Amino acid sequence: MLRIVLFVLLLSLRVHSAYAAVELGLPGRDPVVLEEVYRRDGTVFLAVEEVLAALGLKGEWNSVQHRYRIVTPHGAVFIAPDSHYLRHGERLLPLSHPPRFIDGRLRISAATVQSQLADLLGRPVHFRDLAPPEESAEPESTLDRLFAFLLRREKALDAPALRAVAIDPAHGGDDPGVIGMDGLMEKQVTLAVARRLERQIKMNLGIPVYLSRNGDYALSRVQRLAALNQPEVDVLLLLHAQAAMDARTHGVTLFVRPVRQTTARPGVGDDSVRLARHLEAAFRGAGIRVNSVVGAPLLPLTAGELPTVLIELGYLSHPTDQARLGSADGQEQTARLIFQALKTFAEEQQEL
Repeated sequence: MLRIVLFVLLLSLRVHSAYAAVELGLPGRDPVVLEEVYRRDGTVFLAVEEVLAALGLKGEWNSVQHRYRIVTPHGAVFIAPDSHYLRHGERLLPLSHPPRFIDGRLRISAATVQSQLADLLGRPVHFRDLAPPEESAEPESTLDRLFAFLLRREKALDAPALRAVAIDPAHGGDDPGVIGMDGLMEKQVTLAVARRLERQIKMNLGIPVYLSRNGDYALSRVQRLAALNQPEVDVLLLLHAQAAMDARTHGVTLFVRPVRQTTARPGVGDDSVRLARHLEAAFRGAGIRVNSVVGAPLLPLTAGELPTVLIELGYLSHPTDQARLGSADGQEQTARLIFQALKTFAEEQQEL
C-alpha cells in the first residue's frame, strides 16, 4: 500500500512539473488561459484556432491551398506551415518562427502572437507564460558566449575614441527580410545604407570599416561575427527595416541592450544609450520621426560593453519611409545622419 501511495505522489509531481500554460488576451478583457502549450527549441507554440478565439479573430484552414486565412481589421492575411512569411495582400512580412503542425494542429509561435497579430489588431496583446522554464542568466550556446566575449573587449585608456566601426546590414541572398511597397526589400535598403555609411566614415574619419556583407548573399550567424573579429572595432551598428499592417506606422526605432548596473569602468554601460541618443537627435533634427530608444535583450545585444545600436531605419510599408529608403538621395541622407551621430559620439567619448 505504501508503495502505491509513493508511486501516486511521484506521478503527481511529474505531472505538475510538466504543466505548461499561457495567459492570452486583449487589454480591458479577461485573459484566456491556454493549456495546450508546446515548447520547441525554447519557443512556445500555440494552436492557431485557440489564439484567434482568445483575441476575437476568425480564421479558417484551406486544405486545397494548404494555408490558413485569418480575418483581421486590416484585411485577410495568410500563413502556411513551415513558411517564414505572413502574406498580406502583395506584401510578405517575415516570421521569426514559421507555423508548424504539431500533434495534428497548426500552431504559431508566441513571438508571432505578440508582434504580427498585435500589429493586425492595432493594439497590444497581453501574453504571460504561466510556467516558464528555468533559464540561466548567461548565454547558453557556444555562439551566444562568443558574441558576449566579442562585445566585452576593452581598449587602452589612451587609445582614440573611435578606431574602427563594424556594420551589419541585415538579411541578404535568399533572405530578403521585409518586403515593402513596389517590391522594395529590406536586404537592399540595409546594404545600400551600409555602403554609403562606410564611404562617409572612411572619407571623413579615415578609419577602417568592416561590413558583415558587401553584396547580396546570405550569411550564417557565425559569418556575421567576422565583422566583429577585429580588435580595433569600437562600435557595432546593425541596420534593419520594418513593415506594419497599419500603413500609418512609420519612423526610426533604436534598440540597445538593457543597461547594467556594474560595468568595467564608470559610465561605459551607458555608451550604447549615448550613441542611440545622438542618433535620435540626428534623425529628429532632419525632421524624421524617431519612435523610441528601446532596451531589448536581443542577440547580439545580450551582453558586453561594446557600444552597439540596432537601427530600424524605417517602415517599408509607409509611403514616406519607403520613398526615403528606396531612393539614392534618401539612402545618402540616412547614412549622413548616422555618420553625424557617430562623429558626435566619438567626440564626446574623447572628452570622457
